[in-house]
This record gives sequence, C-alpha cells and structure tokens, in this order.
Amino acid sequence: MIRPLKGKSPFYPGQPVPRESFVGRMSQINRIVERGLAQASAGKPNTMYVQGEYGIGKSSIAGFVQWLGERDYGLHGIYAPLGSAETIEDLGATVLQATLRSGALNPNRAERVSSWLAKYVGQQSFFGVTIHAEALKKDAPAVASGMLPFLRETVDRLKETGVKGLFLVLDEINGISANPKFAHFIKGLVDTNALAGEPLPLLLMLCGVEECRREMIRYHQPVDRIFDVVEIEPMTPDEMKEFFEKAFESVQMRVEPDAIALMAEYSAGFPKIMHLVGDAAFWQDEDGIIDKNDAVQAVFVAADEVGKKYVDQQVYKALRSQDYHSILAKIAKMGPDTMSFQRRDVESGLTLSERKKFNNFLQKMKTLKVLRSGDMQGEYLFNMRMVRLYIWLQSLEKPKS
Repeated sequence: MIRPLKGKSPFYPGQPVPRESFVGRMSQINRIVERGLAQASAGKPNTMYVQGEYGIGKSSIAGFVQWLGERDYGLHGIYAPLGSAETIEDLGATVLQATLRSGALNPNRAERVSSWLAKYVGQQSFFGVTIHAEALKKDAPAVASGMLPFLRETVDRLKETGVKGLFLVLDEINGISANPKFAHFIKGLVDTNALAGEPLPLLLMLCGVEECRREMIRYHQPVDRIFDVVEIEPMTPDEMKEFFEKAFESVQMRVEPDAIALMAEYSAGFPKIMHLVGDAAFWQDEDGIIDKNDAVQAVFVAADEVGKKYVDQQVYKALRSQDYHSILAKIAKMGPDTMSFQRRDVESGLTLSERKKFNNFLQKMKTLKVLRSGDMQGEYLFNMRMVRLYIWLQSLEKPKS
C-alpha cells in the first residue's frame, strides 16, 4: 500500500536555512547588527570574519543578516560563494555573477541591476535566465582588479531605490584562501576604500574556518588587523530544543522531550547535523509524534549519511595503512557512547606492529579533527558524536562482510 504524501520537510540538510526557520545565535546576530549593519548604514565601512567549524551554520547566519541588512538598514546584499574559485579572476567572475543575481527581495533593485549588467544575461529559457559565460569570463579580470569602483557603481545605480551601502559576503573561502594573492587582495580592497576621500559604505563579510583566516595571515600578516572576528560556537541545549520544537510544530508534528534530548545529544550543537537528524526523523515517523524510537532511528540514518560524506571520504581514505584501520576498529568497539579513551587501554590490545604506529595514528586523527587531547594525560576525545557512532557501526559491519 502506498503511504500518503507527507508534505514539505521543515529541515534543510546541506543548504543554508531559510530566514523563517532561523533560530538562536542572538549574541552573534546582535554583534553583526551593531558593528556591521548599523555602521555601514551610517556610512562607515567594516570588515567581518564569521568563523566556525564546517556545518556550524556560518552560511545561514550570513544569509539571515543580509536579509536584515536589506530590510532594515538600506544595504544591498550580494552573496558570493567562492567554493570553486582558486584565482582572483575567479573571484571577480563570482562577484560579478552574484551581483547580477542580487536584489531578489526588491524587484525594483533586481530590475536595475539586470538592466545595467544586461550584456551578461543570456537567453531566457525554461530553466530561467542563463548567464552569458563568455562575456562574464572576459570581463572578470577587470572586475577583480577594479573591485572597489565596480562595487561603488553598484551602489550609485541603486541609490534611487533607497540603497545606502553594500553588504558583500564572500563565503566558502577554503579554496581561494590557499592562494597568497587572496590575502593581499582583501587587504588592498579594505585599505583603498578606507583611504578614499569618501569611503564606500561597505560591509565586507568573509565566512570560513579558523584555519583559512590563519592561512591568510601567514601569507600577509597585516590582514589580521582588518577583521572583526565573529566566532560561531555550537548551539546551546536550549537553542537546539527551540529549533526542533519550532521545526516540527511548523508541520503540525509533536516531538517528545526524550526524543529532543537524544537528537540534541548526537547533533552536538551543529546545525548541519541537526537538520540531518530532524529530516530523518520527519521521514521515519508514521503517527505525527516524534518519540524516542523515531529519534533513535533518525540518529542511525544521520550517522550513516555523515559517515559516507565525511568519514569515508576524509578519514578512512587518509588511513591507508591496514594497521591504522585495525587500530580504529579496536577503539570503535569500545561502544558508541564512549566519547573518550585512555591511550594505555587501547595500547594493551594492539599487536606489536600496531603499537609502533599508534602514536602516528593519534597525531593523524588529531590533524583530521576526529580526535583531540583530553584534560588528563593520555586521554583522547572524539570531536563529534556522529562520527564516533558511525565508526562504531562500521566496526560491527566489517566482521559481517
């Protein structure tokens, strides 16, 4: 028998959260509003670095504050994801394309931008407006080298629509931050604007992990001084509770307290994992009530997905030695709820060959951010409960296979 359709899931695994689903982060939001949005709206440029681990919600926060900037502070938002960018020319092309697609919340602004940049618009098709790739690629170097004049002209062309300044987000910078020219480009853009007779009211926001910012500083130390760093920490238990309650309530589903507690425990405050777990629970449920059993099943489904996307691709592929795999399996069999272990306890069960490689194994796992050192000597802790659970599941599956 075919089950009736459930409707739209209120969860968004793998993509930024819509503003109506945004929960928590008030201290970080207030900081960005006070030091970023309000200052740019008043005419003062600022540069912020939204910093946090992968899956912590940086892109969702950027999207939410851009919406606030457009709605309440007269800023025109341009969101440029640089995931595929490696060169400054790539950056220029991405910003140009992002500008062309900006203004979605204000049809008048979108029309003006589209008219101004009409040469980059291709044919209208069933899938919407296409981008004229050749024209875009041709002009990308000029946009990159003249980024400030390009951004200034964007504001000038939109002033009649009430635009006071610009809010440019450069997201997913992990690739381009490895290019030494990127740090110089950002510092040059900020300094040139600051020294202009009439600075452009620009809020420039970069989103990335701490390592990307450190990498930029290594390539050009003065870049350290330009950033107002906004640290994004894992969500609190109260924020996670509010998130799950609000999400399920939006689709007329009830979630029991012990189910929330379990989903929150394994999500560990990471919105990306919370959406994976919540989405799995939504599809697992059959009676409109998310109970502990639904939550348990959802955690296993989410752990499998996290494992296939992260652990298989990064951890298991990096551990090429068979001894490394054997060591990991022996740690995993200690149980899914054991988040820490003592070196001596694991070492006692290793072969001679494995003992010789154990120290290198631990260092590699720390580099991969799977483990970290604990407070006690010889203690190691898993960074993410989902990863710990997946490794345990793998240790059960391999003997069967």
